[in-house]
Amino acid sequence: MTGVGLRRRTLLGAAAAATVAAAGGCGQGRRSVQVAVVWAGGELARFREVVAGYPTTVQVVGVGNDIDAFLTARRAAGTSPDVAILPRPGLVVEYARRGWLSEVAPAVSYTAPAGMSDLLSVDGRRYGVWVKAAHKSLFWHFPSTLAEPPRSWDALVSLTRRLGERHRAGAGPAPLAIGAADGWVLTDWFENVLGDVADVDLYEALARGEADWRSRPVQYALERLAELWSVDGAFPGGGRRALLTQFEESIIQVVYHREAAMVFGADFVDAVVARFRRGTEPLATFRFPGARVADQPLIVGGDAAVAFAGSSDGAELVRWLSDAVAFLPWLDAGGYLSPNLAVPVDSYRDPLRRRLAGELRAADTVQFDLSDQLPGTFTGTDGVGIWRIMQDFFMNVTDGVPAREAVRRATGQLAEAARATAGGGR
Repeated sequence: MTGVGLRRRTLLGAAAAATVAAAGGCGQGRRSVQVAVVWAGGELARFREVVAGYPTTVQVVGVGNDIDAFLTARRAAGTSPDVAILPRPGLVVEYARRGWLSEVAPAVSYTAPAGMSDLLSVDGRRYGVWVKAAHKSLFWHFPSTLAEPPRSWDALVSLTRRLGERHRAGAGPAPLAIGAADGWVLTDWFENVLGDVADVDLYEALARGEADWRSRPVQYALERLAELWSVDGAFPGGGRRALLTQFEESIIQVVYHREAAMVFGADFVDAVVARFRRGTEPLATFRFPGARVADQPLIVGGDAAVAFAGSSDGAELVRWLSDAVAFLPWLDAGGYLSPNLAVPVDSYRDPLRRRLAGELRAADTVQFDLSDQLPGTFTGTDGVGIWRIMQDFFMNVTDGVPAREAVRRATGQLAEAARATAGGGR
């Protein structure tokens, strides 16, 4: 048996042992545990396979993207679920401060990357555990379309200009696809550039509301984006069409229509690729390029499990979900990146996620998605907060507004939004 096979058999044995141990602590006839999640489709199905291994029946409720509205309504009605999987640490902090959540203790095997653990704690108390990670510093392309990926930011700009010129002449696809209709796509761009030009302390201070959004590193990050996004011919159909293009459609522009050479997106891009790719050529990836060849920002996102106050069953399930073996069914199926560093790298089935898992371990610290940490409406949603601000900025720089003026407007909007939501909450 191969090393991977041995490791997988070991994990399966440990998972079975953990289930037996947990079952020993559960009384017969105990009620089911209810979990609210934002996942849908394949992700929802995979999570249901995960909790099928739990010794008590788990009822999984997919609630759509606005899980905050769902949970707020359920709280007001006195019918909160036992557990929720939240896509933003900012929500964990808000709920904990409102007294909605129970403290939780992760499994002994739980080890989160540096830079993530403290995001789920308030006043030294832990209120959540990470159960799924997203690597948000990747570009995707076909090798036949882009043989030599750019290794620095300046190289990316030069490549975009060169391919943009060819595209305008009708000699090739546009260099970039971008789903600017989804504001989070633009904030992911911004966070990667900001993570490269700003030090960790400033990045984290912005998330905590303790730094000035008009500071020079923020301006510099926006200037860089303006330099790239304003390239004539950068996007299929131009900036206005990009503002009507959603994330999934931007991937289709690359993998099916071949209208663009590359698309920036997290590791979950491959789920869309699997459904829409035309032909058999596999996509390749490269890391978001930094100012120097040696610099590669690493921005991550993640989903955290929390237990609502008064539910001991919920706290038990959260602890179980944090174990290194809990998500083995999803790991086997593919399309899953664990935030738990105790999960062996060689247990990943696909080479891409083995590489990404290695990058999480190699990083001295990872920088978590900034917009997901912001309080209240500043965090962004359709037409609101930092999502809307970045869409306004994108519209300006692709519509001929000088970069200096576009940056001035954006930093002013960011500073005002930060002031309006100071202190967090609603």
